[in-house]
Amino acid sequence: MDYNILIGGAAGQGMDTLASAFSQVLHKRGYQIFTLQDYMSRVRGGHNYFQIRFSDEKVKSHSEVLDGIIALNQETLDLHIGRLKPDGFAFADVEVKSDDKRLITIHAKETAKEAGNVKTMSSVTLGALIKLFNMDEAFMKEIFSEKFDVELTEQNMASFKRGQEMVESRYEIGKGNPEKTMLIQANEAIALGALASGLKFYSAYPMTPSTSIMSYLTRRAKKAKMIVEQAEDELAAINMAIGASYAGVRSMTGTSGGGFSLMTEALGLAGIAEIPLVIAVIQRPGPATGLPTRTEQSDLKFVINASQGEFGRMVIAVRNPEDAFYQTARAFNMADKYQLPVILLGDQYLSDALQTIEPFDLEKISIDRHLADPKPYEEGKVYNRYELSENGISPRLIPGIVPGTAVNIDSDEHDIIGNITEAAEVRIDMVEKRARKFDLLKQELIEPDLLGEENMDILLVGWGSTYSQLSEAVDMLNEVGKNKYGALVFGDIWPLPQKKLMEKARKAKAIINVEQNYYGQLADLIRQETGIAMTASVLRFDGRPLSASEIAKKVKEV
Repeated sequence: MDYNILIGGAAGQGMDTLASAFSQVLHKRGYQIFTLQDYMSRVRGGHNYFQIRFSDEKVKSHSEVLDGIIALNQETLDLHIGRLKPDGFAFADVEVKSDDKRLITIHAKETAKEAGNVKTMSSVTLGALIKLFNMDEAFMKEIFSEKFDVELTEQNMASFKRGQEMVESRYEIGKGNPEKTMLIQANEAIALGALASGLKFYSAYPMTPSTSIMSYLTRRAKKAKMIVEQAEDELAAINMAIGASYAGVRSMTGTSGGGFSLMTEALGLAGIAEIPLVIAVIQRPGPATGLPTRTEQSDLKFVINASQGEFGRMVIAVRNPEDAFYQTARAFNMADKYQLPVILLGDQYLSDALQTIEPFDLEKISIDRHLADPKPYEEGKVYNRYELSENGISPRLIPGIVPGTAVNIDSDEHDIIGNITEAAEVRIDMVEKRARKFDLLKQELIEPDLLGEENMDILLVGWGSTYSQLSEAVDMLNEVGKNKYGALVFGDIWPLPQKKLMEKARKAKAIINVEQNYYGQLADLIRQETGIAMTASVLRFDGRPLSASEIAKKVKEV
């Protein structure tokens, strides 16, 4: 059992309400879900759609082929009817016209008016959809009650029941798995990972598609006893987070590419002042405003090289909600241990995609602050904040923890105390000290996940959000043809883990990079760091995500 339903319409037509309610029904019934959102940068109008793929088995990614279309306007049907399976169905109000025999028309608007509220026409459609899949109305009142007041709940229930009367059941989908699961987006998982690791201060300026991290944390700030600050701009946001980290609490900021552009000088401040900081950069297509609500993987080189000068930073590309949760918690530990910025790199595809996952295991989360023991430090004595050490990591005191002892930091080059210096020998010592801890960090890198065949003929390489599509694409490719296919998908991406890549690349007949950008930024990074050149590339850069079937098709072509 595997179904893929598209719900589409203009902004303001109730598409989100319908899609959210249907997703919740499926989740409560125990089905595995993967959703894909495609929306325009406008409050009203335009064409937007929400794909919901559900199954009684694990769903890895979205699919291009549709089993059903819920068209809230004519444009949705016209644009997507070509993707509909021959035995598929389409739902629409009687105002939507087509000669296609797969179209089922219902009196959604008229029925909603009779129920007392024309805005409940999405609930009429939902009722018909639930009936089509032979599901009862269990959970519906609970779901509506979570969104609406008593009066609106009753109106939506009335419309829902009338919608059920309009069609006959067509599909017998059986029962889902009753085991407890979560339905979550990667941005929510980042926020939860931050909370689990002891986050106490988050500052950001709203920017799609990173804003949902701040929204999620804001709703839970009081209970978590933390502060969420909506800053006046991204410069203020990162500097606030740096200040909070200097003061001793775990802090974080989040943005997208345009906002991160404004943060780059302060990123250098965190680097030279050796202040731990976690930054979530949720990518969208650029440059400048680009495509604000679309997806791309085009900021990899940017975040690795951002800010002037040389200093260590770590870049982790999150691959799915589970990975986002655990890697966020790890990012705080790495930032504290090595006293440097750690960048979590996501994108719109992951940030807006709802996925069914197993509950997080909090036993896997540890909080390691790596703070200096204040006992050896005498009150009022000089503290060497940047003391030279063999591994490059200086003991870090929290300001005020030792009365009368200053904890100096500076954006200028400084000596071991933290005082400004222009001495050449001190500059050399400090650059080499910061480099030593970055070299030490390389020993803790996590190698990329290997998908598919261990001994492959064709090696695919990807990073971040292409994980799920590559997993499914490799399965497709290995089902047919003579070649054996495998994929390495990077999470830790800077510094670049090289051991597994070097091992597999030596044995493969061809290496193909799969990326959501034009230039093949991972391929360039691999060649820069290892000398390994790609045989071919599978790239997409129109703001829409690669699908598993598209990857498999293009791999065969190249």
